[in-house]
Amino acid sequence: MKEKQKQEYVSLPYFGINKLFPYLKPYRYIIISMILLCLLAGIIDIIIPLFQRYSLNHFIALGTLDSLPGFIIAYVLILLIQVAGNTVSSYQAGQIEMYVSRDMRRESFNHLQTLSFSYFNQNSVGYIHARVMSDTSRIGGLVSWSLMDGVWNLSYIIGAIVVMLSINVKLALMVLVIVPLTALAAAFFQKRLVALNRKIREINSRITGNFNEGITGAKTTKTLVVESKMEDGFNQTSREMTHTSVHAARFRALFSTMISFSSFLALALVLWRGGIITMEGVMELGTLSVFMSYALNLMEPIQWIVRAISDLITVQVNVERFTRLMETDSDVADSPEVLEKYGDSFEPKRENWEPLHGDIEFKDVSFKYPDGDEYVLEHFNLKVPQGTNVAIVGETGAGKSTLVNLVCRFFEPTSGQILIDGRDARERSQLWLHSNIGYVLQSPHLFSGTVKENLLYGRPDATMEEIEAAVKSVSAEGVIARMENGYDSNVGEGGDLLSTGEKQLLSFARAILADPRIFVLDEATSSIDTVTEKLIQDAIEHLMKGRTSFVIAHRLSTIRQADVILVVKDGKIIESGKHEDLLRAHGYYYNLYTRQFQEESLNSLA
Repeated sequence: MKEKQKQEYVSLPYFGINKLFPYLKPYRYIIISMILLCLLAGIIDIIIPLFQRYSLNHFIALGTLDSLPGFIIAYVLILLIQVAGNTVSSYQAGQIEMYVSRDMRRESFNHLQTLSFSYFNQNSVGYIHARVMSDTSRIGGLVSWSLMDGVWNLSYIIGAIVVMLSINVKLALMVLVIVPLTALAAAFFQKRLVALNRKIREINSRITGNFNEGITGAKTTKTLVVESKMEDGFNQTSREMTHTSVHAARFRALFSTMISFSSFLALALVLWRGGIITMEGVMELGTLSVFMSYALNLMEPIQWIVRAISDLITVQVNVERFTRLMETDSDVADSPEVLEKYGDSFEPKRENWEPLHGDIEFKDVSFKYPDGDEYVLEHFNLKVPQGTNVAIVGETGAGKSTLVNLVCRFFEPTSGQILIDGRDARERSQLWLHSNIGYVLQSPHLFSGTVKENLLYGRPDATMEEIEAAVKSVSAEGVIARMENGYDSNVGEGGDLLSTGEKQLLSFARAILADPRIFVLDEATSSIDTVTEKLIQDAIEHLMKGRTSFVIAHRLSTIRQADVILVVKDGKIIESGKHEDLLRAHGYYYNLYTRQFQEESLNSLA
């Protein structure tokens, strides 16, 4: 692992930065303008000590006020230009940061919509969130504020050195001797500060995780009576955070003191040697003051350069992670020919979409998950005519969702074909297929917003009468009636203001409102009481007539009327047939059914 990280780290300076150009190109004129204004600000900062030199040598040393009005006008004009330039460049840096970060977030979020399920299976939500939010923010800061500060600091360092060398080479070299020593010392401190800051971020992540667990798991914490254990763990992590933060604060204090010492050392050298040659009449007092200003102000930009190099290395990691996300190809992708005819998810060409009838055929299909080694299906064949009700049963973790994922084209077959209405599913777009599928999950998801807004995800152009009919068909009108504002009631983040059963009822209504040709029910009634389940079953039987449906069932009593039952074990289909046929076979399904029937009978007696 360390070897791999090292290899990536070394390659970073040559990878990724050029791939940011498409995001910078729309704002190139703002960036160029900002750079020019920063150069101007650096030049003005170099010029201002020369005004000080003129005032000392002309007005004070000669005791005259000749040309004072012109001097004041020029000085005020320079200051106004500097203030205006700094104001505009700061505004432009803010624009660049916001615009570039916004564009990158939008592009990455849209790209995520095109990726297949396997990407989300292999990457955690936190990992993806960091790519979309944290990495883009760091990159936005790099191309805005860091660029602005870098141009100013570099221009000031170069300009100050050039002016000092042009005035007095020997005195300039005395000041410049301190620069590399300061840079080395700054690098030493910065390296350790970076390591400490990384450790602080890692501990902070643990604290956030503990805090999140304490809130989301509050009920479990109380029922297990482990409040004191949670408190001890949180306090221990907090103490570690405090200790590391104080350690980092000490280093920062030493770092700042070292920079201040370097500045005053340079100033002392200038005062010592410059004072001698000024008293000897070799150099004017105003010239000495110029050297004092440059010596005092030169060390801070040096400190910034050292810190910026460390930050640049860190941000290059953010750049690489972001570009890696954007270059990730989906395992399930439409061909260029399909995109040309049917469009994509963002620009669909619905006028070219054929109606979907619902004939589905697995033709010599073999499949293994992208991150797996074993085949889940091997040379599997199955014909599902339009209107067929297919039930998929098996124990938890048996692999019941695999068939459904293939039908919905969330994954592609490793080999073989899945035919939709007689044509390979890959010959038409994913959006065309998904638009004809109604999917109700075991753990349904509602989006933040109102009940009505969530139902309209099924069909945005549905009328209020159609919405009410869909809700009534699944016996969900009672849920709406109990809510304060009816259809305009907020469901909360992820539907958290509703119970799981209520969310499932609304998910059913949403799926029915979409009027799909294929229904997929993934243990969709598991969180609904048996009375409501019976009502929904009756409604579904009526609504599914003429539609192809796949029902992943936990309660086997709900799928006795299925046209075909597929029995899954260890990711393999081991039995198939009608309910009565499977019972007569006295096989695996028979054992599952009788065991569950006995358990339900005992529960009813209890």
